Amino acid sequence: MAERILLIDDDSRLAAMVSEYLGGAGYRVTTAATGGEGLERLGAEPYDALVLDLSLPDMDGLEVCRRLRARWELPVLMLTARGDAMDRIVGLELGADDYLPKPFEPRELLARVKALLRRANRQAKPSLLQFGRLEIDRDARAVRVSGKEKTVTSFQFALLVTLAENAGRVLSRDALMDLMKGEKLEAFDRSIDVHVSRIRAAIEDDPKKPRRIITVRGAGYVFAKQQS
Repeated sequence: MAERILLIDDDSRLAAMVSEYLGGAGYRVTTAATGGEGLERLGAEPYDALVLDLSLPDMDGLEVCRRLRARWELPVLMLTARGDAMDRIVGLELGADDYLPKPFEPRELLARVKALLRRANRQAKPSLLQFGRLEIDRDARAVRVSGKEKTVTSFQFALLVTLAENAGRVLSRDALMDLMKGEKLEAFDRSIDVHVSRIRAAIEDDPKKPRRIITVRGAGYVFAKQQS
């Protein structure tokens, strides 16, 4: 599954160059021209890393970094054309993981993004996800409710893990399909809705009144953070 990078930079030529270069290296790049747009995208979809310009038209990149750190954990590479070392120091203190001065070589940007993602991936994800009586065991690829194992397909297990990893975040059907790229869909059924329905039948106390995977009308699904 390709790792997703969000680039927040108002320089359209630079954004196009970075998107093409990182895309050629196998990453999926989404761009935003303002801090506000970038924060909206972060709220709508999960990303694996952020490349953030320090100088933006609507708000300072430092402010964007401060706001995102209050809500999300993801590696941040800050781009800066400013020569002031204090900006870089403040950025690192606010939660940026690395910085790269402009102008830069695309190869160096790629190397730094790879290093950030390696460090992030070394922080092992917990093998067991637990939400109240629901347990999702990554290692055993098993789902249990109150200790009783439930039957789901391989794709449904991957879909459930994706929802659980993004608990509290509304994910559209398109976002889920994007996140599930690389997982083989059953040939007879390509509907996210049907898979969610089958997962609910396995894990909900009352599938007709779901409390774990909740439908947000017109938006998608949200996996409840707090469960019984």
